[in-house]
Amino acid sequence: EQIRQFSVADQRSLTEPIALTAGGRGYNLPDLSRQLVDLAYVRVDMVTRRGEFAVRGGILDVFAAVAEHPVRVEFFGDEVEQLREFSVADQRSLSTEVDEVELPPTRELLLTDSVRQRAREMQHEFPSLGQLLAKISEGIPVEGMESLAPVLVDRLVPLTHYLPASAAIAVLSPERVASRAVSLLETNREFLTAAWHAATIGAEAPIDLDGGDFVTVNGLRKAAGDRNWFTISAFDADDVEVVRIDAAEPPGFAGTSGGGVDHVVDRVRAGWTMIVAAAGHGLVERAADVLGEHEVAARIVDELPDSLDAGVAYLVQAELEHGFEVPELQLGLLSEAEFYGRSVGYNSRQPKKLASRRTNVVDPLQLKAGDFVVHATHGIGRFLELVQREVSTGGRNAVKSQREFLLIEYAPSKRGYPGDKLYVPTDQLDLLSRYVGGEAPTLSKMGGSDWAAAKGKARRAVRDIAVELVKLYSARMSSKGFAFGPDTPWQRELEEAFPFVETPDQLTTIDEVKRDMESPIPMDRLLAGDVGYGKTEVAVRAAFKAVQSGKQVVMIVPTTLLVKQHVETFAERYAGFPIHLRALSRFQSDREARETLDGLAAGTIDVVIGTHRILSQGVQFKDLGLVIIDEEQRFGVKQKERFKEMRASVDILTLTATPIPRTLNLGLHKLRDITTITTPPPGRLPIITEVRKYSDALVRQ
Repeated sequence: EQIRQFSVADQRSLTEPIALTAGGRGYNLPDLSRQLVDLAYVRVDMVTRRGEFAVRGGILDVFAAVAEHPVRVEFFGDEVEQLREFSVADQRSLSTEVDEVELPPTRELLLTDSVRQRAREMQHEFPSLGQLLAKISEGIPVEGMESLAPVLVDRLVPLTHYLPASAAIAVLSPERVASRAVSLLETNREFLTAAWHAATIGAEAPIDLDGGDFVTVNGLRKAAGDRNWFTISAFDADDVEVVRIDAAEPPGFAGTSGGGVDHVVDRVRAGWTMIVAAAGHGLVERAADVLGEHEVAARIVDELPDSLDAGVAYLVQAELEHGFEVPELQLGLLSEAEFYGRSVGYNSRQPKKLASRRTNVVDPLQLKAGDFVVHATHGIGRFLELVQREVSTGGRNAVKSQREFLLIEYAPSKRGYPGDKLYVPTDQLDLLSRYVGGEAPTLSKMGGSDWAAAKGKARRAVRDIAVELVKLYSARMSSKGFAFGPDTPWQRELEEAFPFVETPDQLTTIDEVKRDMESPIPMDRLLAGDVGYGKTEVAVRAAFKAVQSGKQVVMIVPTTLLVKQHVETFAERYAGFPIHLRALSRFQSDREARETLDGLAAGTIDVVIGTHRILSQGVQFKDLGLVIIDEEQRFGVKQKERFKEMRASVDILTLTATPIPRTLNLGLHKLRDITTITTPPPGRLPIITEVRKYSDALVRQ
């Protein structure tokens, strides 16, 4: 049924967790090191991250993937003498001793011999993934490699395969689980279909997973076999024991344009007492305005009175996830999400500590042997190690002392000779920066003209681009554009409804965009930031500000999937406000497309989100004020020429995670306004997009 490698020292399978016990005997440090490598731990000189280990003499430092602190294991021969946690910051042992530590695998996919061999074979089949597969074939873990598990592993089994036969399985909210599974399957197939479509016009063929899709709920049920299977749902089911209370859930309003406003109005007019709870004071005031427009008695209260009047809607500031209704008492309670028609999970507020800013400053303790760095004078070099050397102050009364240097290797000055070495003192770290270019750059020569020529070539390229665009940007600066008005009360209500904590970069970017929009000079700002860093929220607020000044907004995205995602996000954020939002892509029918085009020409549509179809000549706007471009680098030459024409007359906001070199150069040389968001939101997890770009698979969860 199964073949596994095991250790000769302790006879344990290498894919099983390693257990170290204080006082335990029979351990062999070299064998333990090999086992840790098989479990996808990375050997380093100094442990700083989870999934790393270091060996120094008879001491093993290891940071388990699920541990809060790394553990220092001291050996005396083959016996574990002591287990003690230590701090990553200063590498000093903490006062707490542990009796036992378990070291599980750090990754879902372990780089066994068969996996490495399969990756080696696939390098020739898929050159676009050459670097990714090359590292896997050498046994080097790579972010996102788990998504290739269906083609790298001989056999995949569902989660239930690892559960004992007596295990019981409980599925919470099976309706949401089933819909999420279907959504993942559809998205996965859409990526694969799009990749095959691109292959027909010259792109490389994607990797076919051969049935390696996600497992459906029914498929997991069959794989569970005879194990006990339970579902816990809010809906009635014959095989589920449901305990009911004397209250009912209100109707669902998620995704509707009016939310639960009409429901509250109908209930109040029927003599009910309705309560609406919102987390922000601005949203409470907004609810009062909306109900007032429907001529409904609405009262804002700090806390609910002991006796409630019939036919009145009470508005209170409070945190609430779900509402309820009691027909016998004619009493109803709606949450902010239900009243405004947002999804339930969108209203959760969890104040967290803001993450600190990240910089590109070289930290000697974070550098590993082989990392590439850039010296301001000598160019690209390879970091070797930190060394200490004896230096003298010079003069008659010379004093010798020890100083620490970073040893950097450069290309040899003569062919056949070893590489040149440069010792950089630690007090001159400002001359060094991390290399952020390609995977394997060419090392520069010390004292040569290569690095100076490269910098000169870059300067000349910037000058050429500046000459090409000087007329366009001169026209933009000299033309008189539309100056948007200051923030309205609705703008404040929209921003207070944001259910997360804004990062410092987000707040700075929002202020810069608003300042540009209020200026009579047409805005042309590039917003660069990683996936999930909050660029869309900046666009949401900018579009809302434009609509408040009576202007139309168009958001142009490269794919239909992004159209769907952005429409859902904008609809949730604009719920409760009188903004007409439409989508325009190939997924809309001809009738829907004609209605959208007519609405844009007549001015009845405020915001439209679509693909490059919006750029066609037949699309007319009554009063266009703001154009938002998402991922400009993924558009063609014709579309980019159309973007140039727009920049001279309307405000442009470009969002991107990977700006093209030309656009980035314009921003870095102040020829175009640029803002970067480098602070991740609190609790953000890494998002792997490299494999998605090639439509090989989705990130496995």
